[in-house]
Amino acid sequence: MVFAASSQVIIIAPILPRIGEALAVPEALLGTLVTSYAVMLSVFALMTGPISDKLGRRRILLFGTGFMSFSLFMHGLADTYLSLLLVRALAGAAGGTLSGAAVAYVGDYFPYHRRGWANGWVMSGIAVGQIIGIPLGTLLAELINYRWPFLMFAFAMAAAFVLIWRVVPQPDVRRDHRRLSVRRAASNYFKLLKHPVTGAATVTYFLMFFSIGLYVVYLPTWLERTLGVSGEAIASLFLFGGVANVLTGPMAGRLSDKWGRKPLIVGSCLGLAVVMLLTTYLIDSMWIAYVLFALAMVMVAMRISPLQSLLSALVSSERRGILMSLAVAIGQIGIGISGALAGPAYARYGYASNTVLAAVSITLMALLVWRVLPEPLGEPASEYESVDGEAAPPAELPLER
Repeated sequence: MVFAASSQVIIIAPILPRIGEALAVPEALLGTLVTSYAVMLSVFALMTGPISDKLGRRRILLFGTGFMSFSLFMHGLADTYLSLLLVRALAGAAGGTLSGAAVAYVGDYFPYHRRGWANGWVMSGIAVGQIIGIPLGTLLAELINYRWPFLMFAFAMAAAFVLIWRVVPQPDVRRDHRRLSVRRAASNYFKLLKHPVTGAATVTYFLMFFSIGLYVVYLPTWLERTLGVSGEAIASLFLFGGVANVLTGPMAGRLSDKWGRKPLIVGSCLGLAVVMLLTTYLIDSMWIAYVLFALAMVMVAMRISPLQSLLSALVSSERRGILMSLAVAIGQIGIGISGALAGPAYARYGYASNTVLAAVSITLMALLVWRVLPEPLGEPASEYESVDGEAAPPAELPLER
């Protein structure tokens, strides 16, 4: 599921030039394909969070994988810029259904002291996508047309639906048995944002995705124009980065279980900021691009599983869905804004402006994690879960500054 869901998002970057050529879309407008996906993901993540807390993650994962399969198959009918924009929005809605529930499921099923390891393996699906899915999808876009990568991932997501249906159980955790309502959900989300710890956690997701969008979306376009490389070379770049990611992800998860989440998160953010700033100054050949992109993927892998494990321990199972959905939604707002800004910035000031803004954003994320987010000592008591004020206050969480 993670392989297909992440690959259908990442594939946009390397095939943007092909989409622009096929549909006669200006470069500055191509970033809106990222924005439409991100906006719909944010909306549906917020809607799905409270539902997954009440109904359980397995049902949401089944619905989300089925919905995503349908959305990706619809890409086969998109032959204009507007129709592609609409089906990307549809895929975003499906992605919003999946995103928060997927991370929350790992928090439900695995104990805290094993959660870094588990998240590392689950999120390695992103790296496998870079190794297999993105290069193959890029080649399909080069040889046939831009629709074929999405159709390929549609079949993979359909297989994920079958696997979840046959293999994945519903974790035995407490659910939120209170009545679902828009007012209660809005109140819970507001109180999560208002609380210093959970509010800061959602801001970290915004800064993380904002920086990634600025850096990655126009990187292939810049490389093609600067070095004159082909789509096949861009595919090999993502393959090389994926190998680095898949080797690092599970290791980073295990290390975070032993050393704590924050050291790896802060160190990887600062390392990624350096890589971003050096990109336009050092890359004058593809072999340097391979090295820097691999380093960037290592930094991403070092951050993602520790951060998800940390956030999943800030609340217990009855509120884990709404916290992770809120974080994902805020993160997608970040990538949506960055997608809208990346195009005009690239067109007017060049790719260097994208890298500088991305480096500043990821540095701010490191500062926020270091200064504000706690290092959880374990699972919070389930009584804490009532973020709507009906039970214990957030101060009773087992946290360590």
